[in-house]
Amino acid sequence: MLDLFAKQIAKHNKLVIVISLLLLIPCIYGSIMTKINYDVLSYLPNDKESVIGENIIEEEFKMAATTFLMIDNMEQADVKKIVRETKNIKGVNDVIYVRDLVGIGIPKEFLPKEVLDNLYSDNGELILVKYEEKAASNSTMEAIDQMNKILNKQCFVSGLSVLLKDIKELILKEMPRYVALAGILSLVVLIFCLESFVLPFIFMLTIGVGIVYNFGTNIFLGKISYITQAIAAILQLAVTMDYAIFVVHRYDEEKNNYDNKIDAMAKAITSAFLSLAGSSLTTVAGFAALCFMGFTIGMDLGIVMMKGVVLGVFTCVTFLPALILIFDESIHKYTHKTLIPDVEKLTDFILKHKNIAILIFLISFIPSYYFQSNIGIYYDISSSLPKTIESNIGKEKLKNDFKMSTSHIIVMRDDIKEYEMRDMTNKLEKIDGIKSVLSYSNLVGPGIPDSFVPKQLKDSLKKNNMQMIMLNSTYELATDEANKQIDEVISIAKEYDKNAKVTGEAALTKDLSETVSKDIQITNLLSIIAIFVIVAIVFKSLLVPLILVSCIELAIFINMSVPYIFGNSVAFITPIVIGAIQLGATVDYSILLTTRFQEELRNGNDKKTAIHIATISSARSIITSVLVFLSANLGVIMLSSLDIIKGICITLARGSVISGIVILFILPPILYVCESWIDKLSIKWRVN
Repeated sequence: MLDLFAKQIAKHNKLVIVISLLLLIPCIYGSIMTKINYDVLSYLPNDKESVIGENIIEEEFKMAATTFLMIDNMEQADVKKIVRETKNIKGVNDVIYVRDLVGIGIPKEFLPKEVLDNLYSDNGELILVKYEEKAASNSTMEAIDQMNKILNKQCFVSGLSVLLKDIKELILKEMPRYVALAGILSLVVLIFCLESFVLPFIFMLTIGVGIVYNFGTNIFLGKISYITQAIAAILQLAVTMDYAIFVVHRYDEEKNNYDNKIDAMAKAITSAFLSLAGSSLTTVAGFAALCFMGFTIGMDLGIVMMKGVVLGVFTCVTFLPALILIFDESIHKYTHKTLIPDVEKLTDFILKHKNIAILIFLISFIPSYYFQSNIGIYYDISSSLPKTIESNIGKEKLKNDFKMSTSHIIVMRDDIKEYEMRDMTNKLEKIDGIKSVLSYSNLVGPGIPDSFVPKQLKDSLKKNNMQMIMLNSTYELATDEANKQIDEVISIAKEYDKNAKVTGEAALTKDLSETVSKDIQITNLLSIIAIFVIVAIVFKSLLVPLILVSCIELAIFINMSVPYIFGNSVAFITPIVIGAIQLGATVDYSILLTTRFQEELRNGNDKKTAIHIATISSARSIITSVLVFLSANLGVIMLSSLDIIKGICITLARGSVISGIVILFILPPILYVCESWIDKLSIKWRVN
């Protein structure tokens, strides 16, 4: 069946190209129609209390998406005009403006203390804008756009919805640029590393088609995260380039065995497919580990990248062979000498000092493991954005003028007795870092019947047997102090309603940090087990997978030690994806070298000659792969303003280089020294 498929691809190469290009049309449409989710907090498990609380305040109070609008030194008549125009914006549910309740004629000094503490600063006032849909929805973002047209220089905005809009604008502005730069840099690397001037363009076209296929088929997922959108193309380019190189090398080998290139390509496709299926399986296993995260953005990225690898293999055994057959003459006509240096002397040096290399390998494990286990991790998404961006300017304004670094929201029953509410409020106000507590009872005051309270005010804080209490905190988001504060708020709230929920950006971020801590361990363990099993099956050995996985794990430890050594912190998503992706993507380097080592042993060479040949012959492919991986990520590193994306790509780029160094400098001596043990712990290690 595979032979027939390969023959048809080779025989009908022009038809294959036409069909492949026509398939781009629905895929481009699918890519455009796939929704992008800019709210990473929405990927938290649904059973988290902060998420349950978030859903309640969204459904009952429309408070999940809220913008803090700060207005400085403006006449009340002008403020009222802004409020009126904002209320009329499509997508805005309501605007909470205290003067709508008490009128503009009453001096602010006569307003209740709770109102002054929460809604006024020395020079301005705070207005809350609520939306019909969630913070990341197109409706909310369009509403913010319209609101910004109304506002002037005396106005500032803050809140999760504004933050997500800023992220969206940055991604849409920067992604086309850094994807293009990544493609150009990768093309330059390929021109230098390959011997043909034409092949790099064919490779980039093939990988580009695979990327479009991948993004187009995302429509079946409905939506993907902005993190997946931002790095998936770069990752697919870097990971699947090896497959294209392998197919070409196989074709060149088969041409020596056949009289015509159609038959040679058919054989090359068959041989390459079997090899690529095994090679890509380790990469797929690494991405599959992400799917078991509690923080479901891992499943989002994992599915897209597994699909990308499969489609990358597919294009490399269909579209690429067809292109090669058509441009075969040009490929071999326009050639040059590769600029990758000969590594024979370096290989001799490494093998001569094999004991030192192994000693470095063993000694490096302990400090690198300690360093990578103690890196700083940040969870505040706003800190990954430039300080000059709108949401961060507003955040600083909120912090400095209104002493609000973050806020918590309690949702609970509304039938709690008045004296209990006063008691609870007093306890909440005594918590360190709580600036103020705003609830229906302390805003309206005791003894006033609900029927006397304006419906707008009542519905904002009390509705459908539920009430909402807002707490303003001076503590920064995602700090130990804020997390401890949230625990105290939860404890007090549950004294009065055991089903009370505490939510808000700080509570959601706290749950995010707890979820991610578990996910790091789960994904690392699963990716190690999966790849260990695959390598064990491929080599029919117990020791080979232990050696290969240990080498890549050391590379990962060293990679993740760098932020610790330089005193830098990394985004919460980085340790999760790096552990799985670096292992899955770069273990291919070690498999390539080990496979060649085994082949040379089976050809009758002694182990010294075998490892020497294996290292020299594999070095060019490994160096090319490393440089492509590096160049693809450099595009993002150079142009992205979003640290959460840039940080992932810096770590991936650094990881590919470190993995390449470990495989070329450390793995050969280990294989050489352990060869006799490998033979004993393997099935037919030296026998075909």
